[in-house]
Amino acid sequence: MSDRPDTHGADDRRRQGVEEFARVWAAALHRAHYVPISAEERRRIVTGLTERLVAGVLTEPPDPGSGQRIGADLVAAGFGSPEALGRTIAIIGSRLLTELRMPVDPALDARLTGLLAELAVGFASAAHDRSLRAQDLVRLAALAAHTRAEEALRVSEARFRRFATHDQLTGLPNLTLFTERLGSLSAAGAPVARAGICCLDIDDFAAVNDVLGHEVGDLLLRDVAGRLGAISDRRIDLVARLDSDRFAILVVGTTCAEDTVKIADRALAALAVPFHVAGTEVPLTASAGVAEGAVHDGDAAPLMRASEIALHWAKADGKATWRQFDRERSDADATRYRLSAAMPAALRRGEFTLAYQPIVDLRSGRLTGVEALARWHHPRLGLLSAARFIEPAERTGLVVPLGAQLLEQACRQASRWQRLQPGLYVSVNVSVRQLQQGGMAGTVSQVLDRTGLPPGLLHLEVTEQAVIELSGAVADTLTALMKLGVRLVIDDFGVGYANLANLRALPLHGLKLDASLTRPSAPAFRQASTYRPTTDDDFLTTVVSLGHKLGLTVTAEGIETAEQAHRLAATGCDNGQGWHFGRPVPPSAITDSIVAQTHPMLTT
Repeated sequence: MSDRPDTHGADDRRRQGVEEFARVWAAALHRAHYVPISAEERRRIVTGLTERLVAGVLTEPPDPGSGQRIGADLVAAGFGSPEALGRTIAIIGSRLLTELRMPVDPALDARLTGLLAELAVGFASAAHDRSLRAQDLVRLAALAAHTRAEEALRVSEARFRRFATHDQLTGLPNLTLFTERLGSLSAAGAPVARAGICCLDIDDFAAVNDVLGHEVGDLLLRDVAGRLGAISDRRIDLVARLDSDRFAILVVGTTCAEDTVKIADRALAALAVPFHVAGTEVPLTASAGVAEGAVHDGDAAPLMRASEIALHWAKADGKATWRQFDRERSDADATRYRLSAAMPAALRRGEFTLAYQPIVDLRSGRLTGVEALARWHHPRLGLLSAARFIEPAERTGLVVPLGAQLLEQACRQASRWQRLQPGLYVSVNVSVRQLQQGGMAGTVSQVLDRTGLPPGLLHLEVTEQAVIELSGAVADTLTALMKLGVRLVIDDFGVGYANLANLRALPLHGLKLDASLTRPSAPAFRQASTYRPTTDDDFLTTVVSLGHKLGLTVTAEGIETAEQAHRLAATGCDNGQGWHFGRPVPPSAITDSIVAQTHPMLTT
């Protein structure tokens, strides 16, 4: 065995120590400071620096400045953050000699400490220089970027402006530009005192997209834009596409609303001519809302809102027409909306009640029943009739809980009257919306159980419209009500679209003739040579006879005079209702009438 030291083994251990230390140092630098290089590149750089560190510690005599160069190269490699320096010094101080498996030697420790001090000095100096260079580069880059941005802005400002203010599909001005232009008209010093807006919407345009496809729809919108843009009038300031299939025409220098109405007429006429798109003829109609007025008060937005409201009216009134904004109609709409919004809370507070109108036997003149009519004790507007709130209740669906609440009131009151006049019935109006609810028959049954009213004394009045088609939920509900024993009556008969076959098939108890049938028909609608005074009576007799042949009790509404009552009695009509017999009154007044009729001695 040789006595010479094993230099090959020492070199291998040192190489292993260098690789292990380099791995640990590289991982620490990666955690401290992100540099966009691969892990392999990072390992190669750190391994080289480690080898230089080892040489700086072990070389005799030491190389002055080697530590500073290592620190500077560390910064040059991209690891120039304070965190990178801190972790480097900590790892070198704690692990380098250990990983190299060097014996404890105060001289080596001192040399390593000095090397670390140099490394810190070199690192700080390089980082400072790098920071200055980076700042210069940033300033130069910022200046160059600013110059390029200004140039690009100057070149493309018009393009960006057009993109922001014009519709990309049709090329027309968009809502942004339309609003800007409208606002400029109301600015102080604007030369225009009055203006008009025609807001247009293609009728049923969604069907075009659904049937022909969106590509055809887009082509159609371009053609619509072309026709509107081709309307020639010196007062047209702007034609814009606001959104989807909605367009607007701004008319300036108007003298009256008629100036804008004429533009609306021309626009609707232009769009009424069939379009030919992708080999397909496409007929279209449009609706328009027109508003015109002063714009010098600093706010033209109300004019835009007014035209949109008028457009909504045109749609609601049947489409393919224009409507001009009307302040009274708008105020009425606003009132209806406020009433509609207040109804849920009013229902919870119990503000809805009933008035009762007498129904009289035309032969004997005796009270046989009452019709319950909805009323609203509004805290601000006073007592409101059903005509003020039933339509919004129908539209919102509130008529279902409202109807249930009023039904219970009517049945409870009618049950009390049975003690004074047994057999007195109460007639309650029922809406189509209620009939379409699957649980209505159950609701009626529960109300009758709670109030104790016999089912046959509850008459439910349904309109002709409700029984046009006897199918689905309505038919099921009517059948269920019939099985309960409730009486069903067709209300306002003679002005709707009742199917006579349905009248024969329905489980009906009665017909209520509309008030228009009880009044004499206007002679102006007859030829003079064929006018006969008895025609009205003959007609009523025929209608009453029809009802009787179907096994129905016939009641005439709208009787206002004794003469009308006698005429209707002569036709065979069973019952009458109207102001001649009494107006809608609180339940106490009906009670007084019952007492007067059944116990006349008590009223003398």
